[in-house]
Amino acid sequence: MMSRAAIPLAVAGLVSLGGCMQARIEESRELPTHITSEEAVVVLAKPQVEGAGTDDGFMDCVGENLGEGKRGLRVLGNDAFVDALFPWLEPGTAPSRPEAVTTLLEQPGVSERIAASGVRYIVWLDGDTRRTDGGGSLACGAAPGAAGCIGFGWWEKESDYEATIWDLREAKSAGTVGTNVTGTSAIIGAVVPLPFIARVQGTACNRLAAQLRSFFVGDDLAAPRARSAQDAR
Repeated sequence: MMSRAAIPLAVAGLVSLGGCMQARIEESRELPTHITSEEAVVVLAKPQVEGAGTDDGFMDCVGENLGEGKRGLRVLGNDAFVDALFPWLEPGTAPSRPEAVTTLLEQPGVSERIAASGVRYIVWLDGDTRRTDGGGSLACGAAPGAAGCIGFGWWEKESDYEATIWDLREAKSAGTVGTNVTGTSAIIGAVVPLPFIARVQGTACNRLAAQLRSFFVGDDLAAPRARSAQDAR
């Protein structure tokens, strides 16, 4: 049980704790990239033989961010692209190496469907967001004419994602872009629950999409390949 005197100190500490995240972006380039307004990008979950792949919500978030703004790219919907190439992008049949794209293009109708879609680059996403730690205790109750919570709970989450970029025209890997974001969220019961939420997955999506856009247009060629930052919100 938290004393009344301790609550203001906890609130002050968690304003910074709950609103602060550690973010890191890493990039490795293997080929120069150039994309025209007629060419498109598609964001797909990296095929997984076992276990769950990257969730659809995160893929949609990255795709939407890539297509936004004046410098937005043309992004094709992942479901439409996979359906058009069925069954060649299913987990059991999708190429595991970019060099295998040549064999894929030799399949009947595949090259024509890819050409019709305009897709030049495939972005394979792999990763997830998970809870890594947590603790505390929060109790809430209600009585006639009164209700409230007392206590303190916290949890830490980590978003760790990697995007591998394939150039379908060259049948080669153009490089990888990865992001790792960690943040601590908390809720304090001071009669009215006070939440301090670190939105790690949203931050990971925004940062990964921004770095991917920079990768495709070549802005990153003059920038450091890895950097870290601490964001206070």
